[in-house]
Amino acid sequence: MKSFLTAIAASTCLIVSLFAAPTAHADESYDQAVVNFQKAKETSKFFDTAYGYALFPTVGKGGIGIGAAYGKGRVYQGGVYMGDSSLTQLSIGFQLGGQAYSEIIFFKDAKSYEAFTSGSFEFDAQASAVAINMGASAQAGTTGNSAGAGQSGGNRSASGSYINGMAVFTAAKGGLMFEAALAGQAFSFEPKAN
Repeated sequence: MKSFLTAIAASTCLIVSLFAAPTAHADESYDQAVVNFQKAKETSKFFDTAYGYALFPTVGKGGIGIGAAYGKGRVYQGGVYMGDSSLTQLSIGFQLGGQAYSEIIFFKDAKSYEAFTSGSFEFDAQASAVAINMGASAQAGTTGNSAGAGQSGGNRSASGSYINGMAVFTAAKGGLMFEAALAGQAFSFEPKAN
């Protein structure tokens, strides 16, 4: 049994590493992700009113029974790059496949921004995101159905709205993932060095 779990964990890490491989043009990936989210009708309005946002241009997710996701991101306040964040997720349940997607988390106010940038933040297992389609070839779909996201479940909206001061959107970049288990995402934050 132990070797079976080790094999599953190793294969999951391999799948995730393929999707989350660092790119030589990291700044370009952030710029392109911002442009894509600004063009999307579901997210464009948030750029004008949000206190700030966290942007993850590529999150790699994979699983065979045990799933994992990882992505590197940046946090912005008033459009200014304030620091780096990493997203990790581990889930156990019925899931199979791999996927890459972009994710953006908008902060309604200073309170939600400070909660996220406190150093260690985690969405609970009931949180979900609005999955948007950014192009004809994009496949919408990540953890959960099209629903609003927040720290706690129950409050959901198909159009995306702030729940507990945060609104989360994802856009599939490629791959196919079938899963029945939802798990919380955990984030770290490190302020930008001056």
